[in-house]
Amino acid sequence: MKAIIQRVTRASVTVGDDTISSIGRGLCVLLGISVEDTHTDAEYIIRKILNLRLFEDENGRAWSKSVMDRDYEVLCVSQFTLQCILKGNKPDFHLAMPTELAQPFYASILENMRSAYKPELVKDGKFGAFMNLHIQNDGPVTIELMSPPISSDPRQLSKQEKQQQRKEKARSKGTSESSREKSALRSRQDTNASSGAEGDVSSEREP
Repeated sequence: MKAIIQRVTRASVTVGDDTISSIGRGLCVLLGISVEDTHTDAEYIIRKILNLRLFEDENGRAWSKSVMDRDYEVLCVSQFTLQCILKGNKPDFHLAMPTELAQPFYASILENMRSAYKPELVKDGKFGAFMNLHIQNDGPVTIELMSPPISSDPRQLSKQEKQQQRKEKARSKGTSESSREKSALRSRQDTNASSGAEGDVSSEREP
């Protein structure tokens, strides 16, 4: 799952001539759902959106407060084009979750985000509609976020990283030992060859 998170002073969505959603200061989130995404990915993205420290505190110190800390708003807009890959110059969207699956999945993301925050502060676009999105980026500040490809549990990720490190060390140790063994073997072979050559010379010198 991909999310483009923009800190805004205001943002709004219009469909045709109608403004269907608008927020003041807060976050505008463009969300791209892939065919492989699960509720674990959604939980990770929701947690990050609500807890990223993109705002200043009461004393003006930057990067100190989250959207929840400041009681700011969130405008979330589904955008399947974030799952684009290019074939030459042509965009291909086969990695995006199909509409019939993505719509209820996206609705569950909004529901869970509202449950985790304040429902009245989480706004939405119109799924599947042609929308005009008006964003006044504050900063500008734009964060690109992706759900982890393996696990969203930091403890599990830590275990996997440690396992990978152990494997790399084992491979490195094995390679080092193999190199030493080969070096020792070559040294013994060189010594034997040298001894044999000296013996031959000695025998030739005998009367």
